[in-house]
Amino acid sequence: MDRLYLMTVFVAVAEDESFAGAARRLGMSPPAVTRAIASLEERLGVKLLNRTTRYVRATEAGQRYLEDARRVIMAADEADEAAVGISAQPRGHMTITAPVLFGRMYVMPGIVDYLQKYPDTSVSALFLDRVVNMLEEGVDVGIRIGELSDSSYRALRVGHVRRVICASPEYIKEHGIPQTPHDLKSHQVIVASSLSQNIEWRFVNQNEPIAVRIKPRLTVASNDGAIEAATLGLGVTRLMSYQVAPLLAAGKLKIVLSEYETPQVPIHIIHREGRHASAKMRTFIDLMAERLRADPSLN
Repeated sequence: MDRLYLMTVFVAVAEDESFAGAARRLGMSPPAVTRAIASLEERLGVKLLNRTTRYVRATEAGQRYLEDARRVIMAADEADEAAVGISAQPRGHMTITAPVLFGRMYVMPGIVDYLQKYPDTSVSALFLDRVVNMLEEGVDVGIRIGELSDSSYRALRVGHVRRVICASPEYIKEHGIPQTPHDLKSHQVIVASSLSQNIEWRFVNQNEPIAVRIKPRLTVASNDGAIEAATLGLGVTRLMSYQVAPLLAAGKLKIVLSEYETPQVPIHIIHREGRHASAKMRTFIDLMAERLRADPSLN
């Protein structure tokens, strides 16, 4: 059997962790998928998958082979696209990742716009508040907020956000405005995404760092929860500026201590390194970059 074909079948089985799922994904029969995996393992002389009646998992050798197979398939796709030319119509599937709230507020409208413009494409959106290993999880394009570590990915800067302290007008009217970061110790504080009671918020005053130990009145597991509690007037919270941009514009929340904010946090679109970006990826990145750069809350 063709080696690239076998690699494609293996990647589908390993990613779906299912022979039946891979068969549906590839439009093949389950026996054909089973034969392809058996042929590949025989060719390589190693076991790539552990199978039981309950699950399918890549072996240690299979995990290494999976990463290499993805690169080979991507390189083959790039070669095909390069032969067709830059005017090739976007087609095929992409997986895109972004933080949860940012994905819902800014990325999803771009995905919908993209899918409506290019009917031969499909997208899986992976919105998670953790750094996704794009290679291991089969992600094509990521939107990252924060400084990037060195990697083999290409990065396109498309904006920035700030960490802001905010509270509702009702809370401010009742409790007053904190004048310095240390005043937060006498305010009711809402903290998102932390189970620890030992929390430090960092600030800057004339290039000098300030660290304030915070004792939260309310700790919640999501940014949505912190936003809701602050909007209802419970207390002061710290979030990314984009997360509260609509509420700031509507006057439901107000920023305090803006003169003590830490430096801006960059937003990048990142994608896998390659000599040529595929038409589907190139078109999506261009569309998303234009949308994000045009949004005043991100620039």
